[in-house]
Amino acid sequence: MKQLSAKIDGQQISYLESPADQGSQDASRTLIFVHGNSSSARTWLPVMNGDFGHRFRCLALDLPGHGQSAPARDHADYSLPGYAAVLTGFAQELGVPDAVVVGWSMGGQIAMEAAPMLPDARGFVVFGAPPVASPGQMAEAFLSNLAIGALFAEHVSESEAKLAAESFTAPGSPLDTGEFVSDILATDGAARIGLQSSAGAARFADEITIVKELRRPLAILQGADEQLVSLDYLHKLDIPALWRGEVQVIQGVGHAPHQEAPQQFATLLTEFIGDLGQQQ
Repeated sequence: MKQLSAKIDGQQISYLESPADQGSQDASRTLIFVHGNSSSARTWLPVMNGDFGHRFRCLALDLPGHGQSAPARDHADYSLPGYAAVLTGFAQELGVPDAVVVGWSMGGQIAMEAAPMLPDARGFVVFGAPPVASPGQMAEAFLSNLAIGALFAEHVSESEAKLAAESFTAPGSPLDTGEFVSDILATDGAARIGLQSSAGAARFADEITIVKELRRPLAILQGADEQLVSLDYLHKLDIPALWRGEVQVIQGVGHAPHQEAPQQFATLLTEFIGDLGQQQ
């Protein structure tokens, strides 16, 4: 796994690149992975270090203030529009405007925000990221969970980070959440405050309209034991480009299926990419 960096509009962005086997006929297919709030690129390692990462070229960036990337130069960039600009700039800088974009949690909202600015992207995969059009819809789209408050606080204690990390998995999951905790504690607190204030002020795109008008395939995945996102809400949405015509529910996992069931998650991604190939 290579740790690299790029300058995106003057912002230092760190990213990981998987060791795609150049002998693979799929090595030319690129995916960009976008992590969630208070996470980092390394959350994708269970997928990127497996067969999937050897078959496809996988790029996972650290958003500003997260992982190994520098803090945002302007705290106003700690917002969905700011992160979407980084994602689109990243795709352009690395010469992969036709990548498949995969976003987890906040990363999924970023992918949807950026979709109109990525006209050549082959498709999108989001999970833990219900499309919303206004702050008022969030109460319906997200399940109530007090532990998540830590992800919108400037200062987070280790115990608060542990509770938040436990909300990422299915209840009783045996997954070690230590890396979730360390990522939460390492994130620039200003990023959490900025995200909260910008979202509360409705500084984000109308994701409902974006997904309704999207003409490129959109896969929405959902853990059956998700503790943060309402499946009932997702079922109500009108998404003509929805892959397979329905939300793909993954049994036995919660908010982070890429960590809890990486092989099953990778299989779904592979099937999605295969369906994209049939549409060429």
